[in-house]
Order: sequence, then structure tokens, then C-alpha cells
Amino acid sequence: MNKYGPKAQAKIHHVMEEFEQGKLKSGRDGKKVTDRDQAIAIGISEARKAGYKTPKHR
Repeated sequence: MNKYGPKAQAKIHHVMEEFEQGKLKSGRDGKKVTDRDQAIAIGISEARKAGYKTPKHR
């Protein structure tokens, strides 16, 4: 059984591409994201908000 749906994986992939290009910004302050784990968390959060299949938030 997959942990993430295909649309969620695509969303996370898109966010990671932004991170690698240095274009990914964090929440309200708009600072550039430099931590890979934070970038993944942002991708999962965006996928969750869009209603894609992701594990429940702990």
C-alpha cells in the first residue's frame, strides 16, 4: 500500500524542485528554505491542503 497518492507525490516533487532551485520560501516571513526536511514538510502540507492522499498529521 502506498503511503502517498500519485498527485501528492507530484506536489512534493514540484516543491522539491523549487527547493533545489533556491526558489522555495517559508510561510509568513518569506525566508528562503535551506533545510531539506523543512522543504519536504512544506510539500506534504500543501498536498494535504489540496486534499490529496497523505498520512494523517500527528
